[in-house]
Amino acid sequence: MNRLAHHQGIHKFFFTLGLTLQLSKPVIKHLIHIVDVLTTKGFSGTLTDIHHWSFHPNHRTTLSHFFTKSPWNEERLLGKLQEWILRRIEPLVERKNQPLFVSIDDTICQKTKPSSRAAHAIQGCDWHYSHKDHQSVWGHSLVWLMVHTFTQAFPFAFRLYDKAAGRSKIDLAIEMLSSLKVKRAQPVYVLMDSWYPSQTLIEACLKKGFHVIAMLKTNRILYPNGVAVQAKQFARYIEPQDTHLVTVGQERYCVYRYEGAIHGLDDAVVLLAWKADQPLTPEHLHVVLSTDRELGDEDILRYYAQRWTIECFFRQAKDQLKLDGYRVRHIRAVKRYWAVVLLACVYSIAESRQNLSTGLELLRSRKDRPQRRRVHL
Repeated sequence: MNRLAHHQGIHKFFFTLGLTLQLSKPVIKHLIHIVDVLTTKGFSGTLTDIHHWSFHPNHRTTLSHFFTKSPWNEERLLGKLQEWILRRIEPLVERKNQPLFVSIDDTICQKTKPSSRAAHAIQGCDWHYSHKDHQSVWGHSLVWLMVHTFTQAFPFAFRLYDKAAGRSKIDLAIEMLSSLKVKRAQPVYVLMDSWYPSQTLIEACLKKGFHVIAMLKTNRILYPNGVAVQAKQFARYIEPQDTHLVTVGQERYCVYRYEGAIHGLDDAVVLLAWKADQPLTPEHLHVVLSTDRELGDEDILRYYAQRWTIECFFRQAKDQLKLDGYRVRHIRAVKRYWAVVLLACVYSIAESRQNLSTGLELLRSRKDRPQRRRVHL
């Protein structure tokens, strides 16, 4: 009965999404078992785990077929999930009179480099530079988009970065943004680190009516008094008395506010910021762009700090939901695996009405509690 009870909870969520009208009963059955196991503590990412821990009634090979060949539409699943996310988050933004944040970033699902004799290597893998490891690693590079407020966050979309396809990460980010149909009752801020704020991506955001808050590389060109100069060179002329203190959370920054043109943008705000306990040298410089000139310095830095949400998601999705733990090899199966991880993540957040960690704790406690009671009896 315990298994049926929490499977019913997953089925109820699928019904709310509208998936029960879009997907066949066998597909729904598979998805319920897979989401169940993904949210189980100790899941390693293998099909064997899914089959064993979900008490799946069919042979394990049916799971392989489900990911690789079964004729269900993962894009339709993601579309329904995105519709639900926006229905959930837009009223929250309006009710609390908060901005909506959209974070863009990428992560690597690292895999073991196969030998030249490997008969069945995982498709779509390549060498990608890892900023965490400071070297190139073998695996899949995924560009993700998240939508969030100060209190609620949902992973929204992802794209596989395939070097051979000839499409850049910027192209993939623009594609995902184009699918984001939000009602702009409140301002929308797209947050990104220094690898993303190209002219084309900024223009794509502005065209949709979204503002951009992004870290810039210190060699970005500014035009003070019409003179082209790199931000780090311009910073050499800034004296302590030219800055003012800004407090964001537990951190204090010395900030200089520049307003004017930068390379690729005619009119913007750029904050040149240093931690208050560090010297005003180019080595310690942070350069933050805001296309919204009405924002104050504290709000610009406070809003940008929300980008940490997507970094936390990457870590939790890998540690708790095994985003990078898959061993399926066909590229379609890999993409479907990521789609189901996204589904499991959103289900966990929806159940707790808080965040992924709280949701997983709640789901796991629901399954554990009856088991402990049976042992007591």
